[in-house]
Amino acid sequence: MTEFGCSSEIRSRFVEVNGLTMHVLEAGSAGGSRPVILLLHGFPELAYSWRHIMLPLAAAGYHVVAPDQRGYGQTTGWDGDYDGDVSSFRLLSIARDALALVFALGRRSVAAVVGHDFGSPVAACCALIRPDVFRSVVLMSAPFGGPPTLPFDTAGLAPAAPAPDHLSDRIHRDLAALTPPRKHYQWYYSSRAADADMRHCPQGIHAFLRAYFHVKSADWQHNQPSPLGAWSAAELARLPTYYIMEADQGMAETVASAMPSQSEIAACRWLPDEQLSVYSEAFARTGFQGGLQWYRCVTSGLNAAELQLFAERTIDVPSCFIAGRRDWGVYQKPGDFERMQERACTRLLGCHLVNDAGHWVQQEQPTKVAELLVEFLRAAHHA
Repeated sequence: MTEFGCSSEIRSRFVEVNGLTMHVLEAGSAGGSRPVILLLHGFPELAYSWRHIMLPLAAAGYHVVAPDQRGYGQTTGWDGDYDGDVSSFRLLSIARDALALVFALGRRSVAAVVGHDFGSPVAACCALIRPDVFRSVVLMSAPFGGPPTLPFDTAGLAPAAPAPDHLSDRIHRDLAALTPPRKHYQWYYSSRAADADMRHCPQGIHAFLRAYFHVKSADWQHNQPSPLGAWSAAELARLPTYYIMEADQGMAETVASAMPSQSEIAACRWLPDEQLSVYSEAFARTGFQGGLQWYRCVTSGLNAAELQLFAERTIDVPSCFIAGRRDWGVYQKPGDFERMQERACTRLLGCHLVNDAGHWVQQEQPTKVAELLVEFLRAAHHA
């Protein structure tokens, strides 16, 4: 085992990329004949989140690359100050990190880019914007419903009031008016208080992360997701409190009530305590603000404004979606799961909800996920 708790067959190195010194885990020969698979993690995760599936993918003939993304882990060169350069964390900037990493490795293209959680919209951007480089894409947990739209066929018409969307203030007023009052987790993550709330929580980072990973997994029996009917307070309030939080609580308080027992922790084979320590030690060192900056680019509208440049564009390379059947993330933005299948991904070769998995699908059910990835890569190569 290495210092990262990974097999010795998983290598670690640092690469200068787009102003960052990027920490990268790799598996499989780096020779030019092996196609590359790029794995992009989400929040609050690391390259380490891919540890269980890197070797199966390498055994299938791929050079597998997983970076600590901007704001995370051992990657340095990013601005973690709340009052610092938030714009460097917008989706297009992080997609540029991925492109720069591919080029730094001496490759003109990769066989697939695979993104989980917040890594999923990054992977979608990569495939949307540079299909010549990112030859196929796998989205995990967060479906891609298409880029933001622009008004169409409106010349000569009187200006219309903007339709309510996820960036409008109305939803927050409506959530606050519920009993008990609620708030959306992404806006909490965008607040100045969020990093300190989690980094210095009474139970400590390790216990906080244990509860956080547990409550979003299939191990928490209350995760029984179903589609939401609309972007409305009443519908959003159906989501667990780790998504639609009680207004007077932070995330550490929210998940503390779901802290698993010692026997449940001992039984957790997909994330035993020594593996969780890789995360808790990393975030104790860096804090969470680097990852939280990504959410601020969502809630401020920075991402939406830039992505409107790609309005009506679809992902046209072979694509696949994988999530846990017990993952509420599939439905947290109403309609995206359906739009992904109906229009946004024109060559969707598979849409899989994996049994006995929640949000951390590639950690909870790595054997099944690796099988699905290899199956998709073979199909995409012949598509």
